[in-house]
Amino acid sequence: MKELGLYIHMPFCSQKCHYCDFASFAGAEGKIKDYMDGLIVELDAWKLKLEDYKIKSVFIGGGTPTIVPIQEMDRLLEHLYRNFTFNDNTEFSIEGNPGTFDKEKLDFYKASGINRMSIGFQAWQDKLLSSLGRVHSQKQFIENYRLAREAGFENINVDLMFGLPNQTMDQWKETLQRIVELCPDHISAYSLKIEEGTRFGNLYDQGLLDLPTEELDRAMYEYAIGFLKANKYNHYEISNFAQEGKACIHNKVYWNNEEYVGIGLNAHSYLNKHRFSNTGNLDAYIAQMKSHGEAMIENIPVSQEDEMAETMFLGLRMMRGISIQGFQQRFGINPVMKYEKKIKKMMALGLIEVDEKCIRLSRKGIDLSNQVFMEFLPD
Repeated sequence: MKELGLYIHMPFCSQKCHYCDFASFAGAEGKIKDYMDGLIVELDAWKLKLEDYKIKSVFIGGGTPTIVPIQEMDRLLEHLYRNFTFNDNTEFSIEGNPGTFDKEKLDFYKASGINRMSIGFQAWQDKLLSSLGRVHSQKQFIENYRLAREAGFENINVDLMFGLPNQTMDQWKETLQRIVELCPDHISAYSLKIEEGTRFGNLYDQGLLDLPTEELDRAMYEYAIGFLKANKYNHYEISNFAQEGKACIHNKVYWNNEEYVGIGLNAHSYLNKHRFSNTGNLDAYIAQMKSHGEAMIENIPVSQEDEMAETMFLGLRMMRGISIQGFQQRFGINPVMKYEKKIKKMMALGLIEVDEKCIRLSRKGIDLSNQVFMEFLPD
């Protein structure tokens, strides 16, 4: 059977973080039941379409999925397991923020087959957490992290951010040091991006956001790479680091340009040479699922030319890069020949490296990765 990844979106948060532009809403807990009803209808509708597939990974993301009450999550998982076939070793992740889950929820997740926690933390210092609009403290994070370990979770990711307003290099070093002391299996370390429509975006437009210089931001990234590598975290993707055997299977589905299905608000899918997506309007999603069982707003066919280009710029996010043999087996053409002019140009700029097996970003190319990715977009 073919394999794919499954993403399920939970758009509920206790408070909207100042940097967040995801499809998530604070104060909408009263809509959870109706939304879960919609998810169940959507899951049931996918049953026949995915009967020839096995689920290799599930990721319940958000928002803050751990806000959802146990009884509602139980209803969802019952339909999930009823409708789909899973691998024996399916990676099953759920995102959670400190303060939104406890021992009861963790025990439920573990007993329900969820085997990976992804905990949003971002910074060690409470002052920085507050400035980001996070609703938890350092102490809550530590308590919740330890509860997850005690519940039996052997695969935990911690999300961190650098390049924050008023953040110093010493604060970033402390964050990394303290997190590594806890020994999570996976660490995601992202540079803050200012998005339009967010609180930070508005402050930035007004000149009221004191961001680190670009040089300091890059120095923070360089330090993270070296420090985490020295502590046996493999730098396997631009922003992701994992202990041996703990690289995120679900995220690699995206980076390898493999098939996946997204369920829920604003969820995106890639299946049978089509990319499609659901509405990002919460009330519309609930109403459309009630009225006719789907909330799709876009369905775009993907040509082979597009698929090859997407495979290049998604795969280059990974440190191992693009397998020349794998690309040729998939598309019947050597990528070095297919993109000869682009590759020569990027090599001349020192942004990519090529050997007999792989095409990968250089160290300089990682810093200028968007420039490289743009180069491989279809003409």
